[in-house]
Amino acid sequence: MKSLIPNLCTSLNLLFGMCSILSTYHGDYFYASIFILIALVADGMDGRIARALNAVSEMGKEMDSLCDLGSFGIAPAFLAYSFCLNHYDKFGWAAAIIFALCGMWRLARFNVNTDVVHGYFMGLAIPAGGCIVASTTLLFTALNIQPENYGLVYPVTIMVIAYLMVSHVHYPDFKGSGEKIYLFPKIFAAAMFAAIIYFAQNALIQAFITAVFSTYAMFGIVNSLFALMNREE
Repeated sequence: MKSLIPNLCTSLNLLFGMCSILSTYHGDYFYASIFILIALVADGMDGRIARALNAVSEMGKEMDSLCDLGSFGIAPAFLAYSFCLNHYDKFGWAAAIIFALCGMWRLARFNVNTDVVHGYFMGLAIPAGGCIVASTTLLFTALNIQPENYGLVYPVTIMVIAYLMVSHVHYPDFKGSGEKIYLFPKIFAAAMFAAIIYFAQNALIQAFITAVFSTYAMFGIVNSLFALMNREE
């Protein structure tokens, strides 16, 4: 019976993911993005509640992955396609499909590597990938930016995010252990964060949310490169 509470919380994750998909279908990109971000909150709560109640279960773990795929893989892919990728014909199709497929791959790899990978995330976590799509959609909408006016930047970015999810880039898990964090990547991340806030200050809240997820994505790349260079030396 104790497992019912965290499992209901996990179900909320997918509930909000479905709300995002339906909002996208109706052309409401604001709420489509907001629902993905709210799904992140539900996703963060279920594990904590399960551990607090000593109600961790295999069913809960399976539910978590399935809900994550819906809320942070399929919903953002559909949002990205409806918001911008539809302007690129089959290339837009490919970008959206690749994003969802890489999200599935990321989740499957995470599940089979739980006893192998410790102290960091291997590849960008799918919630972070989905929230980059959601937060940038909020920001572009607030600033009245149409990404399709900038050539292939948007679809290529979507595919880069997809690749990062299945890459071997190491990302901090914020649990106080794992990969060494170098000084330059910290400075780079702080500068990138400040730049996003500065150039999008007319939509400060949206800029802040975008900066959090985008900076995290870039930080993992830069820090992993520094770690690789140090090992080679």
